[in-house]
Amino acid sequence: MRSFYKDPATKSGWNNTVFPNVAMPHVLWEYQGDQRLAVSERMDPLTGDKKETRRLVLERPGSLQPIDYDQYVADLVNFLAYMSEPSQVWRKQWGILVLFFLTGFFILALLLKKEYWKDVR
Repeated sequence: MRSFYKDPATKSGWNNTVFPNVAMPHVLWEYQGDQRLAVSERMDPLTGDKKETRRLVLERPGSLQPIDYDQYVADLVNFLAYMSEPSQVWRKQWGILVLFFLTGFFILALLLKKEYWKDVR
């Protein structure tokens, strides 16, 4: 949600640094604003290789400040993760109870084993 940038070479007019050329429009551009991809090259003084640095630069700000937009995207992603599987909270609670039960059962079995085998040696 934060990696979209304007790209006139694509059909949708947007591109993404995470999934390049995916042809998905940036639906939250009004909140974030327009970003462009700034590419800079430099020579590595030790190896002589070209190093390419890519970063997103905000050309035109949107209706939200960058910090507010980041919080908005975080809230949206958390909501979508919850809505994808709302029973996950219930399963985690049951998982913790089962682990406590198994720990208690293990301690009980260990004490019982010691009681049975105390006269064998």
